[in-house]
Amino acid sequence: MKDEENRPTLPDLADLWQETMNWQPEAGQHAQFQSFYELILESNRQLNLTRITEPSEFWEKHLWDSLRGISRLLPSSPSPFRAIDIGTGAGIPGVPVAIVRPDWEVTLLDSTRKKISFVQSAVDTLKLENIKTAVDRVEQIGHDRHHREQYDLGLIRAVATASVCAEYTLPLLKVGGLAILYRGQWTDEEAQGLAVAVEQLGGTIEATDAFVTPLTHSTRHCIYLRKIATTSTMFPRTIGIPTQDPL
Repeated sequence: MKDEENRPTLPDLADLWQETMNWQPEAGQHAQFQSFYELILESNRQLNLTRITEPSEFWEKHLWDSLRGISRLLPSSPSPFRAIDIGTGAGIPGVPVAIVRPDWEVTLLDSTRKKISFVQSAVDTLKLENIKTAVDRVEQIGHDRHHREQYDLGLIRAVATASVCAEYTLPLLKVGGLAILYRGQWTDEEAQGLAVAVEQLGGTIEATDAFVTPLTHSTRHCIYLRKIATTSTMFPRTIGIPTQDPL
């Protein structure tokens, strides 16, 4: 009983969800968020999954932020619908997304086996049957027929510069698919560099969404890239090249 009383509990901020996204999680989804949070806290001692562990900070920076990026897709989207989270780490944003969209098939990709082992364990515990996991480099799966141009949605958060994120993401999308780049600050210079890269990759910058987080009032951006043409087989380039020599 004592452990139960001392268990960190996520805030239930239904009003803030509704106010900021015109949506709020169901009770069962909130319970899954809580379970996911507890699994991360439990494994964080050995795996160093995240420095964000305080309940309200976790809610804002990992749950709210993850879902703010897909808020335009929360009410409805075509089905079947395949999404991929590139560099998922502890399963963010992919696990929160899969919880609120059980009708989507979500692939969680990371090159670190220990992290994917944690994520797979969490997925099994939470009984999230719509999630698949993969240990690989995105530069490699970008040329794999099981992944290349197979996804409707690509999510990439805190992985690399924007142009590198575009090179990782767009080859995996079907024509018509959407990539969401989660960013903090965003400058005109970054936007110009991204535009040059995206054009080479068969995409276009569809929207740039600037917003403020609801608790700490931090500035965040989501950059939405639409795939409008087939990506050249040149991309993604060999492992390490995109980060060493961005487009």
